[in-house]
Amino acid sequence: MLVDDERRVATPCRCRGLVVGERRARGLSNAIPRKYRGVAFDRPPVTEMPPATVQVVRAYLRNLDQRLEEGGGLWLYGDVGTGKTTLAMLVSKTALEAGRSVAIYSLPRLLAEIRDTYEEGSRHTYTDLLDRLAEVDLLHIDDVGTEKTSPWVLEQLYAIVNARYEEQRSIVLTTNLDRDALAEQINPRTVSRLEEMCEELPLFGADHRSCVEPDLRTA
Repeated sequence: MLVDDERRVATPCRCRGLVVGERRARGLSNAIPRKYRGVAFDRPPVTEMPPATVQVVRAYLRNLDQRLEEGGGLWLYGDVGTGKTTLAMLVSKTALEAGRSVAIYSLPRLLAEIRDTYEEGSRHTYTDLLDRLAEVDLLHIDDVGTEKTSPWVLEQLYAIVNARYEEQRSIVLTTNLDRDALAEQINPRTVSRLEEMCEELPLFGADHRSCVEPDLRTA
């Protein structure tokens, strides 16, 4: 805090947001994978994606602070290998560079971390992990719908989404499933909340993994 002794007023320092963000994300996965650290709008494979879809992501990032404060997110769905993960990582990378707190998980990995909270000596309790996932500015979940469905999986995913829904926190997610298929996989009430929270972006076309060099392959 910055203290003005003459006026007897304390105001937040510019670094306060960074400190709060770091505390929110402490213990969560927030590292951009090596493969995606160089993603940018002016580099392949983003330059080869549908311009209309890329423009929506650009607009989201131009208004990043407002979108995060409002709890607005992005839901990227479509064919395998069309760049959904690449665009999601671009959003997360930009948010991190802006000093916002971000947690990045594939859904299978996130469920594995939740399971670990039941183990003796775990670094998080279940409620602590859920609270942290609810508090970060942006939660990035990749590969939603690939996990084997069970009542436990459905309960955990709903708990995470609902906690962020109630706190008006943003989610960026990727999935290969359309709306109806995803609702069948993870429960209509979870999808209903995601629909309200996120702008839906379709990505269809050829699998870039099978037609470009390995370092340009997308997810």
